[in-house]
Amino acid sequence: MNPLTINGLATLSAAGDRPEALAERIAALAGATHPGVPVGAIVTEALPSTQGHALLDFDVRARLGRRGTSFYDRATALAVVACGDALDDSGLTVDDTNRTRIGVVLGTTVGSLKSTSDYTRETLVQDKPYLVNPVLFPNTVMNCAAGQAAIRHGLKGVNATVTGGPLAFFNALRYAGNAIRRGYVDTMLVGAVEEFSAHRAWASALGPTGGEIPAGEGAAVFVIGGPADSGGAAVCAATTGYGPDGTAEQALTDCVARALRAAGAVPGDVTLLATSETVTTGPRPQRDAALRALDGHRPAELVVSRAAGDCGAALPALALAAALREPGTRSGLTLFTAHGTDGGVGAALVRR
Repeated sequence: MNPLTINGLATLSAAGDRPEALAERIAALAGATHPGVPVGAIVTEALPSTQGHALLDFDVRARLGRRGTSFYDRATALAVVACGDALDDSGLTVDDTNRTRIGVVLGTTVGSLKSTSDYTRETLVQDKPYLVNPVLFPNTVMNCAAGQAAIRHGLKGVNATVTGGPLAFFNALRYAGNAIRRGYVDTMLVGAVEEFSAHRAWASALGPTGGEIPAGEGAAVFVIGGPADSGGAAVCAATTGYGPDGTAEQALTDCVARALRAAGAVPGDVTLLATSETVTTGPRPQRDAALRALDGHRPAELVVSRAAGDCGAALPALALAAALREPGTRSGLTLFTAHGTDGGVGAALVRR
């Protein structure tokens, strides 16, 4: 793929509402793991752990006002705010001359798991014939967050949501690149979002890693578009693959190798490796698979889940934001990897 310039970015994470805050927390931890914070104040249901990585002070009404926000679920609120912040960071003014050429694509696991679960529960507990609250329905649509972001910010270009768990952000990057190269839009807001809820906390705790790192939430959005110049941050390659029946590690190695070829890079160009692993001890298949593709080269490492929690689809996007705003002047390529429980794998290379 031809490199695409990153013109602006924004994050919302447990570390704060600035990408610098997440990068600073990662640097301060120095490889350790943040324990999370008490989350009982924002979740009333039973939780597998009293600790989590949530934005305790996040208030969408304080950020955007009451009008139009009363029915937002948490995932939608995070996405809409992050999209606005990313536009502000890029300096792009949306008006009638360009709004049809600006699109949005967000990655997620299943959208708002809480909204879907709450609506389903209504069909079981309300009087027949299932007098569910109709206000709940719009939030069950997976594209709710991306659609509301476009409505709020007046964007009339391509609008989509892609799923894929840890791979969703890589899928979103590829989708955005295709939309720009095919001439459907000039600029895309690309990102990923996951909300914190009891539903996601239990899903994380009962997952393959057993909740070793508590569930978290976050949103990261990037404004991309236009050819990359020699001095700016740019997405140089994004690849995905599939390795069934225990072959996912080899599939990820191949995926990284394809990304290097697509970017015209060699292993020594990679100065930072950012995985979406949610473990602190034991085997680290993502890291090992990536290092095999790098043929012995060992770049510095970034494991963003240790600072932000298990943020699902948002982890790779948060990692990219943290890498771009990392303290210091590290140059070169950052390699991002993801490994889904179904054998799906992804890799991306971004020049900083």
